[in-house]
Amino acid sequence: MGGSPTPSVLCALAFYFVSLLGLVQIVRAQNGITPPSEVSALNSVFNQWGISSTDYQWNISGEPCSGGAIDTTVPWVIHSLDYNPGIRCDCNGTVCHITQLNLVRNYLTGPLSLSIANLTQMQWLHLGFNALSGEVPKELGKLTNLIFLSIGMNNFSGSLPSELGNLFEHHTYIILRLDSYFDSSGVSGAIPSTFAALQNLTEVRFQGNAFEGGIPSTFSKLTSLKDLRISDLSNGSSSLAFLKDMTSLSTLILRNNNISGTIPSNIGDFQSLSQLFLGNNKLTGMLPRQKSSLLHIHGSMLICKLMMKSEASAVKYSDFAINCGGPEITSSSQIVYERDNETLGPATYYEASTKRWAVSNVGRFNEINDPQYTSFSSSQFNTLDSELLQTARISPGSLRYFGLGLENGNYNVTLKFAETAFLNPPTWKSLGRRVFDIYIQGNLVRKDFDIKKEADGVSFKAVQMVFLAQVSNNYLEIHLFWAGKGTCCIPDLGTYGPSISAIRAVPDFIPTVGKNPTFGKKSKTGLIVGIVVPVGVVSFLSFLALY
Repeated sequence: MGGSPTPSVLCALAFYFVSLLGLVQIVRAQNGITPPSEVSALNSVFNQWGISSTDYQWNISGEPCSGGAIDTTVPWVIHSLDYNPGIRCDCNGTVCHITQLNLVRNYLTGPLSLSIANLTQMQWLHLGFNALSGEVPKELGKLTNLIFLSIGMNNFSGSLPSELGNLFEHHTYIILRLDSYFDSSGVSGAIPSTFAALQNLTEVRFQGNAFEGGIPSTFSKLTSLKDLRISDLSNGSSSLAFLKDMTSLSTLILRNNNISGTIPSNIGDFQSLSQLFLGNNKLTGMLPRQKSSLLHIHGSMLICKLMMKSEASAVKYSDFAINCGGPEITSSSQIVYERDNETLGPATYYEASTKRWAVSNVGRFNEINDPQYTSFSSSQFNTLDSELLQTARISPGSLRYFGLGLENGNYNVTLKFAETAFLNPPTWKSLGRRVFDIYIQGNLVRKDFDIKKEADGVSFKAVQMVFLAQVSNNYLEIHLFWAGKGTCCIPDLGTYGPSISAIRAVPDFIPTVGKNPTFGKKSKTGLIVGIVVPVGVVSFLSFLALY
């Protein structure tokens, strides 16, 4: 027992391995063999992050185009979480090419390997929802067979390489669709004018970045576009002339881009256009009266600030406190934070029963079917008044709070925040960035405010900001505005826009009025009448703006 194998056993084993090798060769011959250059490139990309094949139904150390990579019964890898990280191959019996690479939601860090450019047959490349850094490699421009490219939700820096405009340079067939997601990827600089060469583009999103300059006029060549979203361009200006022939558009969102001039007169003929947002620009003129029956226009809010004068002496307050998104709470210092848990919709103005304050919301979470405009977390926070941080009022666009009937003078305005939507690292669910602007009395006091960043990169931590504001017309306005920066869909769709948990304003002077005045029958509180209307209605009622 335990001796050396007999010659007959050795022969049997040899025959077995030869047969097995022959079977492998037969399988390879049936499917095809992946070119060594693609195998080497794939290994280089995966080795950078220590990805192995042990947990996946494909082989990284040998023939990668095997197992799940060639299983046509499995949904395309780019949409499958079961093959993540994963690849998909197309085989013709002689050769197999890697055509899909899915690295989404893996919390991958560091730069993107330049070896990815050797996967020249790549059609679907999804790199989103990671923490990749460094510049976007210009070598991606060599992947001229791409149909889908997503680098969104990363920490890239620098400009987009102009070489990406070469993606269709050598095409000999018609590409039906190219989706490019560059939203929230971290890139900056000008939008490359070379993108105008990608005339088969159907979807482009340049949101949540730090792009500069205007929208290239050469974008007029992108007449196949169905979805165009660009936001928060700085240091430049544009017109809408490039839209003239984009009659296939179904979604057009161009917020906060310093766009001037008039709205194209034929935009009402865009029969597929169902969503239009042109808010926070410098446009003039009116939308056409005849519009597509599908069109839902949602945009800037028109707030007519009409100060109502009392017949005698006006009743005024000298402070207010709000528990945003939640019930009434008395704090540890005996301050009563009034409730703010009314249901608000995409265009709503609500005035508190106490007449001390009001709130308006403008914006629609288009990504979700039943959007909510408040949030709740049962977590405990690093503060005595943890309950104040457990609720928040949220908005996908513009959220305004008004202090009404205030005695004129300087006020200390305290805003309380806590980021509860994102988990702490290490997980892709921690990669979300909520970025918005804060205005008080119309003055920008914090641009690109990020609650989590203000909390030293920690979620579920209280953040408090105090500002000095001057009240001169008996009202205080606090405006939280999403200019399109940050992420949109981490960890869930529709996770973006302003969020605030509590507000308090107290005088920086000795007030002359009490905190709980009584109301006379003929007295009226100084207030702001908030009128929220779609931008299309604003166009037809432009006389209100003049008024």
